[in-house]
Amino acid sequence: MPVEKLPTIELPMAPALGEDPARLSADDEKALDSEIRALAEERNAVILAHNYEIPEVQDVADFVGDSLGLSRKAAETDADVIAFCGVHFMAETASVLSPDKTVLIPDERAGCSLSDTITADQLREWKAKHPGAQVVMYVNTSAEVKAETDYCCTSSNAVKVVEHVWKEHGPETEILFGPDMWLGTYVERETGLMDDPERRERFHVWPGECHVHAAIRPEDIEQMRAENPEADFLIHPECDCTTQVLEHVAAGDIREEGVHMVSTSGMIDHVKANPTGTFIVATETGMLHPIQKACPDAKLIPANPCAVCPFMKMITLSKLRDSLRDLKYEVKVPEDLATRARLPIERMVAIG
Repeated sequence: MPVEKLPTIELPMAPALGEDPARLSADDEKALDSEIRALAEERNAVILAHNYEIPEVQDVADFVGDSLGLSRKAAETDADVIAFCGVHFMAETASVLSPDKTVLIPDERAGCSLSDTITADQLREWKAKHPGAQVVMYVNTSAEVKAETDYCCTSSNAVKVVEHVWKEHGPETEILFGPDMWLGTYVERETGLMDDPERRERFHVWPGECHVHAAIRPEDIEQMRAENPEADFLIHPECDCTTQVLEHVAAGDIREEGVHMVSTSGMIDHVKANPTGTFIVATETGMLHPIQKACPDAKLIPANPCAVCPFMKMITLSKLRDSLRDLKYEVKVPEDLATRARLPIERMVAIG
């Protein structure tokens, strides 16, 4: 990718949780579950939960999925209230897509280290250096950044979105891609830019990353694969180790057989195709819960058991209950900003 003088990225970290979502007793969990469901019915609310949320929250949700799937549910719902169990940019996206709904996030501190690596001012400055470029931003960004964007994408459709831009605007179109540099490198490989230096010069990638995925390193992979030689290796394109793993595969240091680059939803689909197999999963550890629910007989091994996002673990059953009961904390994107942010999100959803 072209080397540009871009700002040094400071990765924000989640504040201390202040409570252990822990270890509710079975009776307490059951009581909270019933209370949440009753409140949701009373409020005509739909509960959306990301794959990385704690298991108890996933289990009480109406829909569990990745960013793209939850964006679709937010756009389609006829509920009056959307209780979004995820991080702040996701609730903002729901507000943009459903401006007539009340969108709640049960813990207003639930941010995103990747989203915070780029601001609207930084994006505007970047665009000024590349007039006429099309901007493709990962959905893990603020509404202000989306308002400066031409197309949003997720890890599951980033390649399709970039190919769509070239189809619509021509193969020589300059693209600004961000903020995840590892997903950008993955797109370069999957679209053939690695073998086309001239076109690659027109594909610019912002140097941001998720602090959780960045913690999954090639040595983790090598150790886990050595200990579990029969396992398929499922890796999320955002992981810092993606580029190194592909280079190790090309060099013959890591056997190519069994390596699969898939989105979070793609991980579930892959395991469903072999529901009794063994799989090393390289992404945030919360993803193991929905995979295990879908395929209870599969053996799942986290590539790094410490790959846990504190932001995603902030929402608990008690906070979700309080949010529905007290209608807090509401996330509302101002209409002028939402209008500008809506188009790139709708393009992402339409491309699929």
